[in-house]
Amino acid sequence: MLKAVILIGGPQKGTRFRPLSFEVPKPLFPVAGVPMIQHHIEACAQVPGMQEILLIGFYQPDEALTRFLEAAQQEFNLPIRYLQEFVPLGTGGGLYHFRDQILAGGPEAFFVLNADVCSDFPLTAMLDSYRHQPHPFLLLGTTANRTQSLNYGCIVENPQTHEVLHYVEKPSTFVSDIINCGIYLFSPEALKPLRDVFQRNQQDGQLEDSSGLWPGAGTIRLEQDVFSALAGQGQIYVHLTDGIWSQIKSAGSALYASRLYLGQYQLTHPERLAKHTPGGPRIRGNVYIHPTAKVAPSAVKGLDSGFSKAPRAYGICSSPQLGPNVSIGEGVTVGEGVRLRESIVLHGATLQEHTCVLHTIVGWGSTVGRWARVEGTPNDPNPNDPRAHMDSESLFKDGKLLPAITILGCRVRIPAEVLILNSIVLPHKELSRSFTNQIIL
Repeated sequence: MLKAVILIGGPQKGTRFRPLSFEVPKPLFPVAGVPMIQHHIEACAQVPGMQEILLIGFYQPDEALTRFLEAAQQEFNLPIRYLQEFVPLGTGGGLYHFRDQILAGGPEAFFVLNADVCSDFPLTAMLDSYRHQPHPFLLLGTTANRTQSLNYGCIVENPQTHEVLHYVEKPSTFVSDIINCGIYLFSPEALKPLRDVFQRNQQDGQLEDSSGLWPGAGTIRLEQDVFSALAGQGQIYVHLTDGIWSQIKSAGSALYASRLYLGQYQLTHPERLAKHTPGGPRIRGNVYIHPTAKVAPSAVKGLDSGFSKAPRAYGICSSPQLGPNVSIGEGVTVGEGVRLRESIVLHGATLQEHTCVLHTIVGWGSTVGRWARVEGTPNDPNPNDPRAHMDSESLFKDGKLLPAITILGCRVRIPAEVLILNSIVLPHKELSRSFTNQIIL
């Protein structure tokens, strides 16, 4: 039997995900139409022999999380439980703290997945590799260019055996172009080195000085405390993948992950992709539309708002044009003539007639007025570099807000005929004019 553990972190993290994380725990943020961690759960549920999925983190188990877990258990017919840490325990501390629950039933091995990654999750291939040559730790790795590799955990492998010979988390100089994807397969024996770190932390705690800076014995960092220490000892191996992968650290990377998952739907969930229908909107590329969303029907009309008597010969197309790479959430309303591209529109939002929304996340219950334009600047990986990944985004440079995607927080109201460009609008704001390159508090 097999198990899976998804590390979901907690509310003190995800600062780069604000203001979206104000409304929902980051792991439940919709990416390509479903909560972020549903992609993980779907992948785990497809692995033969999977018996249980555990979520570990220090979020309070609120109504949204409870409702999601209940729905996921019914959909995937698997026990899915949330184990709450009493304090943040790091990437490895929760695994050791809840070791009895993880090992209950005697699993052959267990997957460990960071919640904030986007991937096609080659879990079955990892399992085949593990069964061919069992070892305590198997890491999923991919390649990055030399510059970007400095932002990740870097792996030096034996190219013949794929043993990890050296591991450095975010090195200051180039170490390797193989990076850690945050997706692992551990044997039960993998918990023994975590125990050793815990015991060493306990001893260090006895020497705690009066400053009180000691974080506690339970805090274990998989990357620094385990992988770096055990590399080259025949315990850690890497499985390389050339499939899709990206971190989801910010709203911009969530938009990029949505694009990757929508592309994957062609193979994995074609039923989730909108198709051309008579009288329906114009669909370009990969688009997800929630069944409850209301999208204006296709038509050709004359101009209105002062030109209502203009002849049909004007040929103004009032069909919404959606895509590519658009996700439209539950209860969203999309009016006539809307142009929507490279964007996520969240639950209950309204895009009124002839709005243009590009490279934007529209928050829950927000309204974009008629003929308004809301646009961001994408920070996509270099398409000419197959090893390029999303760059770590910084909001500011030299005291100025960097151009990036536009984010409308929850229940924001954008008036008619204004431009919102490369801006972040915090929740519950009603704007009265145009803004460019600003954070609107």
